[in-house]
Amino acid sequence: MAARVYIGLVHYPIYNKNGATVATAITNFDIHDIARTARTYDIARYFVIHPHDSQAALAREVLAYWREGYGGEYNPDRREALSILAVVPDIAAAVAAIAAECGQAPVIVTTDARRFPNTITYAALRERIAGDAAPCLLLFGTGWGIDKQVMASFDHILEPIWGRGEYNHLPVRAAAAIILDRLLGDAWWHKGAGGE
Repeated sequence: MAARVYIGLVHYPIYNKNGATVATAITNFDIHDIARTARTYDIARYFVIHPHDSQAALAREVLAYWREGYGGEYNPDRREALSILAVVPDIAAAVAAIAAECGQAPVIVTTDARRFPNTITYAALRERIAGDAAPCLLLFGTGWGIDKQVMASFDHILEPIWGRGEYNHLPVRAAAAIILDRLLGDAWWHKGAGGE
């Protein structure tokens, strides 16, 4: 039985470009675009993780418009995508929600543009998700990445996405789409020439 997969967009504790630990701002694009990607790959729940009430209220206002307001009537596809989104104050709250739903705590995997001692490959995590009943929480950091001390507490760090050049600073929306496709998308590399 395949694992239920959850994702979380972490806004604290996050490094800024100067190496200070901060809370980053929630953006409308991240709410919408990651929800659409998550729904496409059958993610059980997309958690937007932010400790500040003002930012959480902003996210809930956006959600209300698209889930209960005119936005949902105008664009039912967007309402459906956002139906899986929950706003929580911290990673522990996301873990608790998953444990309550699944009866066990999730394996926590995060992403980063650097390698760590507990780095896991896409192939290994894809295989684990396909064959493991334990839920998986996949975390995406904003800004310049999640605080290293917090990263050290996770079960695994997913190997970085490497492009063709030296520049390596993808927007989180693009990274989420690439990663979810690598872990949950069609295994196109097993198909013959011409898509057979």
